[in-house]
Amino acid sequence: MSRTTTTRRTNTTRGTITVSRTITISRSNRLALTLALALGAALVLLYSGAARSETIATGDAVMVRPSDMVRPSRGMTMHAVEARFGAPQQRHEAVGEPPISRWDYQGFTVFFERDRVIHAVVDPAS
Repeated sequence: MSRTTTTRRTNTTRGTITVSRTITISRSNRLALTLALALGAALVLLYSGAARSETIATGDAVMVRPSDMVRPSRGMTMHAVEARFGAPQQRHEAVGEPPISRWDYQGFTVFFERDRVIHAVVDPAS
């Protein structure tokens, strides 16, 4: 594969200067470049979705450990959470500004800012 690049520059006292340059990429170099890009993309995909963790609060300490527990994701609406996970065991009224509310489910607690999930925490007993 080759590509030719032509550049033209005009100089009013000497006329037009034309510079041509041809870049040639061999078949083996194209293959190596394609494989490198594919490997890079595969590594990005591997690391992007692999890690999922849960935040555990015990007393005054907070820990993070790997988790496969399905829970609401950040940005979900209250309506979407209730449609997917059912009614919570307990709803706590909103406090503060912006209003932060909490819903308790079996195994996890969901925190909302207005009507959007900001965090879902796995209960320590789970």
